[in-house]
Amino acid sequence: MLLAVDCGNTNTVFAIWDGEQFLASWRTSTEWQRTADQYYVWLSTLMKLQKLDVQITDMIISSTVPRVVFNLRVLADRYFSTRPLVVGKPDCLLPVDVRVDAGTQVGPDRLVNTVAGHDLYGGDLIMVDFGTATTFDVVDTDGAYIGGVISPGVNLSLEALHQAAAALPHVDISKPKTVIGTNTVACMQSGVFWGYIGLVREICARIKAERARDMRVISTGGLAPLFQQSEALFDAFQDDLTIHGLTVIHKYNKDNT
Repeated sequence: MLLAVDCGNTNTVFAIWDGEQFLASWRTSTEWQRTADQYYVWLSTLMKLQKLDVQITDMIISSTVPRVVFNLRVLADRYFSTRPLVVGKPDCLLPVDVRVDAGTQVGPDRLVNTVAGHDLYGGDLIMVDFGTATTFDVVDTDGAYIGGVISPGVNLSLEALHQAAAALPHVDISKPKTVIGTNTVACMQSGVFWGYIGLVREICARIKAERARDMRVISTGGLAPLFQQSEALFDAFQDDLTIHGLTVIHKYNKDNT
């Protein structure tokens, strides 16, 4: 069994893959101080609650938080007796090319999303991930990662607005009933929601114009469903995109080593 771990800046997802389907997945907050023992106690407890009697033989990790990787490696070695694949490390092969400026380090989550997008939808894609940052990743015709765009995440923008302006409260993102707000909360929600609608539409339009071709736009991330249902911005939504990409990368490495 494969344990796939997607460690983002805010949350970490653990998923068990049996080669054909995911048997279970769990989400926890990302904390670099968490030890391998704590991970195992948490994970084994959840497996028992779901009556999953499986043996983990392989592990693959994608992490945007480098300090977390050490304890995840210890978890793999101490409790599963395996050496994990870590996306972005030289020994982890990718089934797609990465065509960016020399010396540029691309976030592992963006590489994994590229692999997943190409596997599910083919080439000529714009992958929009609504995470801590809102990222746009461009996938070439042959599946290569050729760059993208990084903008502040939706919740990050709201939090920055709240912290920088003493009179503005903390609010949750939602689609406002009208564009013109008649109270402070509604004004903030409208600004962020319609602002991001405009941001996504404009950036995707400019990418398509720069590439001089039609491209499909795929969304993922926690807030993607909110924007997916509100405007015709995306051609598809994929909830488990990064985790799916990890299974594809793992299989590619197994087949080529």
